[in-house]
Amino acid sequence: MVLNREKIDFYLTDIETPVGKAISVTISLLVLVSSGIFVAETYNLSQEARWELRVLDNCVLVIFAGEYLLRLWSTKDKIKYILSFYAIIDLISILPSFIGLVNVSFIRLLRWFRILRLLRFIDKKVLIGSISNQDSVIFARILFTLFAIVFIFSGLIYQVEHPVNPQNFDTFLDAFYFSVVTMTTVGFGDVIPISELGRLLTVLMILTGVALIPWQIGDLIRRLVKTANQVETVCQGCGLAFHDADAEFCKRCGKQL
Repeated sequence: MVLNREKIDFYLTDIETPVGKAISVTISLLVLVSSGIFVAETYNLSQEARWELRVLDNCVLVIFAGEYLLRLWSTKDKIKYILSFYAIIDLISILPSFIGLVNVSFIRLLRWFRILRLLRFIDKKVLIGSISNQDSVIFARILFTLFAIVFIFSGLIYQVEHPVNPQNFDTFLDAFYFSVVTMTTVGFGDVIPISELGRLLTVLMILTGVALIPWQIGDLIRRLVKTANQVETVCQGCGLAFHDADAEFCKRCGKQL
Protein backbone atom coordinates (compact mmCIF):
# COMPACT_ATOMS: atom_id res chain seq x y z
CA MET A 1 0.00 0.00 0.00
CA VAL A 2 2.90 2.35 0.80
CA LEU A 3 4.42 1.61 -2.59
CA ASN A 4 1.11 2.38 -4.31
CA ARG A 5 0.83 5.69 -2.50
CA GLU A 6 4.38 6.59 -3.45
CA LYS A 7 3.73 5.75 -7.08
CA ILE A 8 0.56 7.82 -7.22
CA ASP A 9 2.26 10.76 -5.49
CA PHE A 10 5.16 10.49 -7.92
CA TYR A 11 3.04 10.45 -11.08
CA LEU A 12 0.85 13.32 -9.86
CA THR A 13 3.91 15.56 -9.51
CA ASP A 14 6.22 14.12 -12.16
CA ILE A 15 6.73 15.80 -15.55
CA GLU A 16 9.62 13.75 -16.90
CA THR A 17 8.06 10.33 -17.49
CA PRO A 18 5.38 9.78 -20.17
CA VAL A 19 2.75 8.95 -17.53
CA GLY A 20 3.50 12.05 -15.48
CA LYS A 21 3.45 14.29 -18.55
CA ALA A 22 0.18 12.75 -19.75
CA ILE A 23 -1.51 13.37 -16.38
CA SER A 24 -0.30 16.96 -16.18
CA VAL A 25 -1.26 17.84 -19.75
CA THR A 26 -4.68 16.20 -19.30
CA ILE A 27 -5.41 18.20 -16.15
CA SER A 28 -4.27 21.39 -17.88
CA LEU A 29 -6.58 20.76 -20.82
CA LEU A 30 -9.48 20.04 -18.47
CA VAL A 31 -8.87 23.39 -16.74
CA LEU A 32 -9.12 25.13 -20.11
CA VAL A 33 -12.26 23.16 -21.01
CA SER A 34 -13.86 24.05 -17.68
CA SER A 35 -13.01 27.74 -18.14
CA GLY A 36 -14.43 27.62 -21.67
CA ILE A 37 -17.66 26.13 -20.33
CA PHE A 38 -18.02 28.99 -17.84
CA VAL A 39 -17.60 31.52 -20.63
CA ALA A 40 -20.02 29.71 -22.97
CA GLU A 41 -22.70 29.61 -20.28
CA THR A 42 -22.84 33.41 -20.24
CA TYR A 43 -24.25 33.42 -23.77
CA ASN A 44 -27.77 32.74 -24.98
CA LEU A 45 -27.77 28.99 -25.57
CA SER A 46 -30.51 26.45 -26.06
CA GLN A 47 -31.59 24.33 -23.12
CA GLU A 48 -30.14 21.25 -24.78
CA ALA A 49 -26.75 22.93 -25.22
CA ARG A 50 -26.76 24.13 -21.64
CA TRP A 51 -27.58 20.63 -20.42
CA GLU A 52 -24.72 19.15 -22.43
CA LEU A 53 -22.31 21.76 -21.07
CA ARG A 54 -23.50 21.07 -17.53
CA VAL A 55 -22.93 17.32 -17.97
CA LEU A 56 -19.44 17.98 -19.33
CA ASP A 57 -18.63 20.36 -16.48
CA ASN A 58 -19.83 17.82 -13.91
CA CYS A 59 -17.55 15.20 -15.46
CA VAL A 60 -14.62 17.60 -15.20
CA LEU A 61 -15.61 18.37 -11.61
CA VAL A 62 -15.57 14.67 -10.70
CA ILE A 63 -12.08 14.32 -12.19
CA PHE A 64 -10.83 17.36 -10.29
CA ALA A 65 -12.34 16.06 -7.04
CA GLY A 66 -10.77 12.66 -7.61
CA GLU A 67 -7.41 14.26 -8.31
CA TYR A 68 -7.60 16.33 -5.12
CA LEU A 69 -8.48 13.28 -3.02
CA LEU A 70 -5.70 11.22 -4.63
CA ARG A 71 -3.15 13.95 -3.91
CA LEU A 72 -4.38 14.19 -0.32
CA TRP A 73 -4.34 10.41 0.14
CA SER A 74 -0.93 9.85 -1.39
CA THR A 75 0.98 12.71 0.26
CA LYS A 76 2.90 12.03 3.44
CA ASP A 77 2.32 15.39 5.14
CA LYS A 78 -1.41 15.92 4.69
CA ILE A 79 -1.64 19.10 6.78
CA LYS A 80 1.15 20.73 4.81
CA TYR A 81 -0.55 19.76 1.55
CA ILE A 82 -3.98 21.06 2.62
CA LEU A 83 -2.49 24.43 3.58
CA SER A 84 -0.32 24.74 0.45
CA PHE A 85 -1.16 27.38 -2.16
CA TYR A 86 -1.92 24.94 -4.95
CA ALA A 87 -4.06 22.70 -2.74
CA ILE A 88 -6.14 25.71 -1.71
CA ILE A 89 -6.61 26.63 -5.38
CA ASP A 90 -7.58 23.03 -6.14
CA LEU A 91 -10.14 23.07 -3.33
CA ILE A 92 -11.54 26.44 -4.43
CA SER A 93 -11.97 25.04 -7.94
CA ILE A 94 -14.24 22.19 -6.81
CA LEU A 95 -15.91 23.49 -3.63
CA PRO A 96 -18.37 25.97 -5.23
CA SER A 97 -19.94 23.29 -7.42
CA PHE A 98 -20.63 21.00 -4.48
CA ILE A 99 -21.90 23.83 -2.29
CA GLY A 100 -24.05 24.93 -5.21
CA LEU A 101 -25.93 21.68 -4.83
CA VAL A 102 -27.51 23.13 -1.68
CA ASN A 103 -28.22 26.47 -3.37
CA VAL A 104 -25.55 28.62 -1.79
CA SER A 105 -25.17 30.70 -4.92
CA PHE A 106 -22.83 33.42 -3.72
CA ILE A 107 -19.86 31.13 -3.14
CA ARG A 108 -20.12 29.93 -6.73
CA LEU A 109 -18.29 33.13 -7.61
CA LEU A 110 -15.18 31.23 -6.57
CA ARG A 111 -15.47 28.93 -9.58
CA TRP A 112 -13.70 31.54 -11.71
CA PHE A 113 -10.55 30.91 -9.69
CA ARG A 114 -10.29 27.50 -11.35
CA ILE A 115 -8.10 29.04 -14.05
CA LEU A 116 -5.39 29.54 -11.39
CA ARG A 117 -4.87 25.77 -11.34
CA LEU A 118 -2.79 26.26 -14.48
CA LEU A 119 -0.16 28.03 -12.39
CA ARG A 120 0.86 24.63 -11.03
CA PHE A 121 1.71 23.35 -14.49
CA ILE A 122 3.34 26.51 -15.83
CA ASP A 123 5.57 26.38 -12.78
CA LYS A 124 6.51 22.85 -13.76
CA LYS A 125 7.05 23.79 -17.42
CA VAL A 126 4.30 21.41 -18.53
CA LEU A 127 2.46 23.76 -20.85
CA ILE A 128 5.68 24.90 -22.52
CA GLY A 129 7.60 21.67 -22.58
CA SER A 130 9.65 22.68 -25.63
CA ILE A 131 11.19 25.59 -23.70
CA SER A 132 13.98 24.70 -21.33
CA ASN A 133 15.38 27.99 -20.06
CA GLN A 134 14.15 29.61 -16.88
CA ASP A 135 13.54 33.06 -18.40
CA SER A 136 11.05 31.61 -20.87
CA VAL A 137 9.16 29.96 -18.01
CA ILE A 138 9.06 33.30 -16.22
CA PHE A 139 7.76 34.98 -19.40
CA ALA A 140 4.94 32.44 -19.56
CA ARG A 141 4.09 32.89 -15.90
CA ILE A 142 3.95 36.69 -16.21
CA LEU A 143 1.75 36.59 -19.31
CA PHE A 144 -0.52 33.96 -17.79
CA THR A 145 -0.77 35.89 -14.52
CA LEU A 146 -1.97 38.96 -16.43
CA PHE A 147 -4.51 36.87 -18.33
CA ALA A 148 -5.68 35.08 -15.18
CA ILE A 149 -6.22 38.36 -13.32
CA VAL A 150 -8.37 39.78 -16.12
CA PHE A 151 -10.22 36.48 -16.59
CA ILE A 152 -11.07 36.10 -12.90
CA PHE A 153 -12.21 39.70 -12.47
CA SER A 154 -14.30 39.40 -15.64
CA GLY A 155 -16.04 36.32 -14.29
CA LEU A 156 -16.65 37.87 -10.89
CA ILE A 157 -18.04 41.14 -12.24
CA TYR A 158 -20.24 39.25 -14.69
CA GLN A 159 -21.84 37.10 -12.01
CA VAL A 160 -22.34 40.10 -9.72
CA GLU A 161 -23.67 42.56 -12.30
CA HIS A 162 -25.51 40.41 -14.85
CA PRO A 163 -28.56 39.68 -12.64
CA VAL A 164 -29.10 43.39 -11.88
CA ASN A 165 -27.53 45.05 -14.92
CA PRO A 166 -27.98 42.75 -17.95
CA GLN A 167 -27.98 45.65 -20.42
CA ASN A 168 -24.31 46.42 -19.72
CA PHE A 169 -23.15 42.96 -18.68
CA ASP A 170 -24.99 40.65 -21.04
CA THR A 171 -22.13 38.22 -21.81
CA PHE A 172 -18.66 37.37 -20.61
CA LEU A 173 -17.20 39.47 -23.42
CA ASP A 174 -18.94 42.56 -21.99
CA ALA A 175 -17.39 41.83 -18.60
CA PHE A 176 -14.00 41.14 -20.18
CA TYR A 177 -14.12 44.46 -22.02
CA PHE A 178 -15.02 46.27 -18.80
CA SER A 179 -12.21 44.56 -16.89
CA VAL A 180 -9.55 45.44 -19.48
CA VAL A 181 -10.71 49.07 -19.70
CA THR A 182 -10.86 49.37 -15.91
CA MET A 183 -7.58 47.65 -15.06
CA THR A 184 -5.67 49.65 -17.66
CA THR A 185 -7.28 52.78 -16.11
CA VAL A 186 -8.59 53.90 -19.52
CA GLY A 187 -12.09 54.34 -18.10
CA PHE A 188 -14.32 55.08 -21.10
CA GLY A 189 -17.38 55.16 -18.84
CA ASP A 190 -19.67 53.49 -21.39
CA VAL A 191 -20.13 50.48 -19.08
CA ILE A 192 -20.54 50.98 -15.33
CA PRO A 193 -21.58 48.69 -12.45
CA ILE A 194 -24.63 49.60 -10.42
CA SER A 195 -24.48 47.18 -7.47
CA GLU A 196 -22.41 47.86 -4.37
CA LEU A 197 -20.47 44.63 -4.79
CA GLY A 198 -19.88 45.46 -8.43
CA ARG A 199 -18.46 48.86 -7.49
CA LEU A 200 -16.26 47.23 -4.84
CA LEU A 201 -14.91 44.82 -7.47
CA THR A 202 -14.27 47.78 -9.75
CA VAL A 203 -12.19 49.46 -7.05
CA LEU A 204 -10.23 46.23 -6.57
CA MET A 205 -9.69 46.04 -10.35
CA ILE A 206 -8.30 49.57 -10.43
CA LEU A 207 -6.00 48.94 -7.47
CA THR A 208 -4.83 45.68 -9.02
CA GLY A 209 -4.27 47.34 -12.36
CA VAL A 210 -2.29 50.20 -10.83
CA ALA A 211 -0.21 48.03 -8.52
CA LEU A 212 0.28 44.70 -10.26
CA ILE A 213 0.07 45.05 -14.03
CA PRO A 214 2.84 47.69 -14.46
CA TRP A 215 5.09 45.62 -12.20
CA GLN A 216 4.45 42.44 -14.21
CA ILE A 217 4.90 44.17 -17.57
CA GLY A 218 8.02 45.95 -16.31
CA ASP A 219 9.50 42.65 -15.18
CA LEU A 220 8.68 41.15 -18.58
CA ILE A 221 10.37 44.04 -20.42
CA ARG A 222 13.47 43.83 -18.22
CA ARG A 223 13.82 40.14 -18.95
CA LEU A 224 13.27 40.65 -22.66
CA VAL A 225 16.04 43.27 -22.70
CA LYS A 226 18.28 41.00 -20.68
CA THR A 227 17.70 38.07 -23.04
CA ALA A 228 18.22 40.26 -26.11
CA ASN A 229 21.75 41.04 -24.88
CA GLN A 230 22.61 37.36 -24.46
CA VAL A 231 23.37 34.49 -26.81
CA GLU A 232 21.92 31.01 -26.72
CA THR A 233 24.59 28.61 -25.52
CA VAL A 234 23.20 25.61 -23.67
CA CYS A 235 25.29 24.64 -20.67
CA GLN A 236 26.03 20.91 -20.60
CA GLY A 237 26.14 20.96 -16.82
CA CYS A 238 22.87 22.58 -15.74
CA GLY A 239 21.05 23.29 -19.01
CA LEU A 240 20.98 27.10 -18.68
CA ALA A 241 20.36 28.27 -22.24
CA PHE A 242 21.33 31.96 -22.36
CA HIS A 243 24.65 33.52 -21.38
CA ASP A 244 26.49 36.79 -21.96
CA ALA A 245 28.16 36.96 -25.36
CA ASP A 246 31.67 36.94 -23.86
CA ALA A 247 30.99 34.33 -21.17
CA GLU A 248 33.42 31.41 -21.01
CA PHE A 249 31.87 29.68 -18.01
CA CYS A 250 28.26 29.09 -16.94
CA LYS A 251 27.17 31.67 -14.38
CA ARG A 252 24.95 29.11 -12.65
CA CYS A 253 27.15 26.01 -12.24
CA GLY A 254 30.60 27.23 -13.38
CA LYS A 255 31.06 24.62 -16.11
CA GLN A 256 33.05 25.72 -19.16
CA LEU A 257 30.86 26.58 -22.12
